[in-house]
This record gives sequence, structure tokens and C-alpha cells, in this order.
Amino acid sequence: MSKRSDAITKGPAKAPARAMLRAVGYGDKDFEQPMVAVVNTWSTVTPCNMHLAELAEPVREGVRAGGATPIDFNTIVVSDGITMGGEGMRASLISREAIADSIELAVRGHSLDAAIILVGCDKTLPAAAMALARMDIPGVIFYGGTIMPGNCDGKDVSIQDVFEAVGAHSMGKMSDAELDKVERTACPGAGACGGQFTANTMAMALAFLGLAPLGAGDPPAIHEAKNAEAVRCGELVAKLAKDGTTARSFINKETLRNAATSVVASGGSTNAVLHLAAIAAEAGVEFSIDIFDELSRTTPVITNLKPGGRFLARDLYAAGGVRLFGKRLMEAGKIVDAPTVSGENLFDELNKAEEAEGQEVVHSVDNPFKKTGGLRVLYGDVAPEGSVLKTAGYSDGAFSGPARVFDGEEAAFKAVTNRDIKEGDVVVIRYEGPRGGPGMREMLAVTAAVAGQGLAGKVALITDGRFSGASHGFVIGHVAPEAALGGPIGLIEEGDIISIDAEGRRIDANVDWEARRATFKPKAPNRMGGVFDKFAKLVSSASKGAVTIQTFNE
Repeated sequence: MSKRSDAITKGPAKAPARAMLRAVGYGDKDFEQPMVAVVNTWSTVTPCNMHLAELAEPVREGVRAGGATPIDFNTIVVSDGITMGGEGMRASLISREAIADSIELAVRGHSLDAAIILVGCDKTLPAAAMALARMDIPGVIFYGGTIMPGNCDGKDVSIQDVFEAVGAHSMGKMSDAELDKVERTACPGAGACGGQFTANTMAMALAFLGLAPLGAGDPPAIHEAKNAEAVRCGELVAKLAKDGTTARSFINKETLRNAATSVVASGGSTNAVLHLAAIAAEAGVEFSIDIFDELSRTTPVITNLKPGGRFLARDLYAAGGVRLFGKRLMEAGKIVDAPTVSGENLFDELNKAEEAEGQEVVHSVDNPFKKTGGLRVLYGDVAPEGSVLKTAGYSDGAFSGPARVFDGEEAAFKAVTNRDIKEGDVVVIRYEGPRGGPGMREMLAVTAAVAGQGLAGKVALITDGRFSGASHGFVIGHVAPEAALGGPIGLIEEGDIISIDAEGRRIDANVDWEARRATFKPKAPNRMGGVFDKFAKLVSSASKGAVTIQTFNE
């Protein structure tokens, strides 16, 4: 059969290329088989990815068993948890583009036939899907799995508890020694952050999209079942390479809707709104963020998972995993059947679900954890192009209060830790959008400090930046247009009354916008040089996924 890798392995003219490949250890049989990129985001900078080098070996074993040749590449990861609250967080979203670009360059540069991408920390998951969608080659995404809970004084804890402990410490509710104890026990080893935060949200969404095999991502990072899943994924990508089944055959309006449904019904991260829009853009599929709002009106939250609930991803796996969660949605008619990279259709996979007796993690649609979905898309004179409200665990009602305005996260965090923010305030953090940041930082340090002071849901936070998957409270991100583009959020002044109507999907302010705009002086761009300025020049609106490639399509 004809294959892409023939461009480097076939014919007399390719003798130099084969000579170099032979030096690495490849031989005639390897050249005859499909050549599969094993793309790894392994790094020792974060527990999310620290184990992926070891997981790559059973993946390679599976590729070989499937009759294909594995070829290893590495790419980067930027840890959201480590960079949170600092300048380094500006690199997080930008890294999504860099990871997708680097995968494309390595795979296309070497004319490889397929790719399996090992992912862990937040941006590596959507970046993997974006790369496969962009290249439209056979591919599988293999999630390294969740971290196990930490244990502090007999209580399960996660990284969310550490961030919130900082807020409690600033209130004098926690001593230095108590904060230190939480810090030292929260992250016991390998695996991605443990709640239904961005990594676990996206792992679930990619399974419903069809690009990740159902069940492969479920076992925690250190679980004995993980190696077997790695072998299975390697065999699957070899089969896809031989069959020529490409990524875009799984990505369409229906499967994107399935993925969005999984986000809404699990109380998942608002970052999924951004990432699914980006994947759709790379695949050339029409997609509107309004789908999340539509689904939230008709789809309840059926998982009792942090940050809005009680349990962690380890508990979801023990209860029956993503298959059980999906089976509940299937039985209620909330998702549609579709092919997946496992070779079986989604519904066939979901029918394999086994429910643990007495489990309390996954509810039914008829008896949900929360009656309406966890996300809202709000418009109004503050957000003409939309914004995203996360409601999981909090009221779906209204909020109104005076604006407390901050140009940047650091100023807002200082005000919170100094206890300058009071119940009823609407905290506005601007110039943190994709272009204005640049990089659209997450605001977990701020939201966690607010929660640690007992103010979650008692103050509202609005930003043209993002909120972490671990954020909870009355939080609204992705406000568009952003301040750096002259968006109304840049015109708000201290004390303006801002009204938020979650049910009516509105966010408005009592402002004479024409008069305010007449005297408006835009803030100078935050020039950082290098890749940051490149991103700021190319990036699209958050409402379009904050992608760089879409700039060329518009």
C-alpha cells in the first residue's frame, strides 16, 4: 500500500534518508510498515507529565504489535499549577499553539503516517487534538491519568485545597504550619490535577469527541491498569494507520456537541469552551460557543465532582468511569452515537459500563446532582461578543454590585489578600485577554483566595482572561471583546453598578457608554517580545477559541 512515509523510505533517491534511519536502528521491515510518531509531553516540571516517559514504552510495544514502526518525538509542557498567579502563566495558552505547531512540524517534516500523542497537563490535551485535526492524519490521544488524592489529617486534598489555603492563611484562619502541611500533602505523586478541572474535563471531552479511546484515560496515573491501556492505544493507532482512518473522520458538529455535553453534564472547566472552539477551527467545522448555553438549559450536572462537588477523578474511576457517566447521558438521549478511534461506536463502548455498588459520584439525568448545566454564555453591553459563567455548585440567579476595577491579576490578588474586597463587590480584572495579556492568564490564585476567605459566590469576578478548572464561585471569564481591543470591559470605572443575570444570560452596567468612550485612552500594549508578541499579533478572539491559525482563515 502507498503511505506517507514512502517519501523518506522508498526508492534509490531516498538512500541518504534510509542511511540515517538505519543509524538509529531501523531496518527494512520498519520501512515497509506504517511509521507512527509517538509524541510525548513528558517533563519533570510537573506531576501531570512526569510518568509519561515510562508510559511510552508500552505504547511503543502496542505500536509494534499492531504492525507499525514507532518513532519518538518530544514537545513541551507549561504547568498551569506552577505558573498560576505569575508572569509565567502568560505562556500557558500560548503553549497550546506551540505544542500543536511542533507536532505538525515533526510529523509533516518526516512524512510520518500517523501519531499517538501522550498528554497530561491542561494545554497538552487540546493541543494534541488541534494538531491531529489540522494535519488530518490517523491518530490517537492517550491521557496519562489523574493524580491520586493527597491526605491531610485524614481528609482527601488536591491542589485546589492548597490555593484556597492561601486565602484562608491571609485571613488568619490558618497558621504557617497548617499551610505548610497542606502544601506538603496535596500532591502525592504522578498524575494531573485531581478534580473535574481542565485536564480531566478535556480527557473526558476528547473521549466523547472520538479521538481518545473510551476507558483509556480513566485509570489514575499510577494504577496498574495504565500500562495495559497504553499497549491498547499503541495497537489502535497502528490499525488506524493501516486503515487510513484520519482524525477529521471523527470530528463533526455532532461529536463536538457530544463533547460539549460531557463538559456541561460533568460541571467541567470553562476552558473547554475555548478548547473545543479551537479544535473545531482546526478541523474546519462550524462551531459556536452558544452551544454550551443551549446545553446548560436542558442538561443537568450528573456528577458530584470537585470543584463544585465532593469527589475526585479517582472516585469517578472507581464508580464506573467515563463509560458509566456516558451511559447515563445515552439513556437520557442527551448524546448521539458516533464512531471512535477504538474501532467501536460510542454507544457500544458505553454499554460496557460497570457500575460500582453504592457509588455516589454519578447521578442520573432524572435525579441529577444539579438541575441545570454548569456553564452559561452571557451577552450584554459589557460582553457584546459573549462571556462564560461557571455556575457549578452555586446559584443560577442574579448578582449586582459595585465594580472594583483592576488592570491585571496582580493588583486584584493584592486587594483580595489585603482583605479590601467585600461581600457584594464585582471584581473586574481586565487587560488579561488573549491579546492584551498577552496569553489570557487563568485567575485561580484570585478565585481561590476569595474562596479561602469564605467569599465564594458572595462576590462576582469578571475578566477578559480565563478561570482555572479548579475555580468556583460567581466567576465570569472570556469577556469579549477584550479590553485591549477597546471592549466595554475597558471602559468600566470603579463604583459602576454591574448587573449579572444568569437566567437571562445578561451582563450589563449602568454606564453612558458613548460618553465614556469619547474620553477613553487605551492602555499601551504589553510588549514582552518573542513568542508573546507573535501570539498577540495573530490570536483571534476568545469567542473564536483564541487560535492563531484562524487569523489566516478570516
